[in-house]
Amino acid sequence: MLTINALNGQVTYSDRYIQVSGIISDEANRLVSGAAIISKKLKKGTVSEGSGIYSITSTPGDTVFFRALGYKRYHTIIPQDYGGQYANVDIRLEFDTVKITGVNILPWRTYSEFIRDITQDKPVDPIIENMNENLASIYVALQNEIGLKISPEAGYNYVVQQDFNAHATKNQFPVNNLMNPWAWSKFIKGVKNGLFKNQKFNRPVEPKVRKKVKNAENK
Repeated sequence: MLTINALNGQVTYSDRYIQVSGIISDEANRLVSGAAIISKKLKKGTVSEGSGIYSITSTPGDTVFFRALGYKRYHTIIPQDYGGQYANVDIRLEFDTVKITGVNILPWRTYSEFIRDITQDKPVDPIIENMNENLASIYVALQNEIGLKISPEAGYNYVVQQDFNAHATKNQFPVNNLMNPWAWSKFIKGVKNGLFKNQKFNRPVEPKVRKKVKNAENK
């Protein structure tokens, strides 16, 4: 009986549990939260708090691993002959990031795709294509209008004015010039200046004047 009691009274270091705790920080003395702490022997883990404090159960001879995103891995070994129940182990992790100046993200996976997209013809914007067609149609209409000969300067001014009006009244109701006194004034002035007269009936006056002069000399 004494022998059995003596055997039961012996406690090995591997059967004892040790509470390992401390603070995890980095090289800049900043607290590291969310770090993973893992016990190799007990196969258990925990996570450090927002203040960097951690606490994990371990045993003598155990290896405790510390892992955190952006830092190098670290581990510590509990001595086999450690006789205490609590161990205060503060951990300082090293940075494991590489600083770069900048990254250019391109939509091509390979250089051949880049060359293919750059060299191929790109479709014309529908808005620009419609604008060019409208300008061409206006130019043809001005050239084919009966009885009117417009200079390049006047045609350019007309096209620019039409384009400006189109942009100024975009997404609005069309402008009704019947109620616009400035438009009526411009129309009446044009009629007085003979803007809408047919050029076939506009004969030169100079030959008639010369004929009258010759008749007077003969008399």
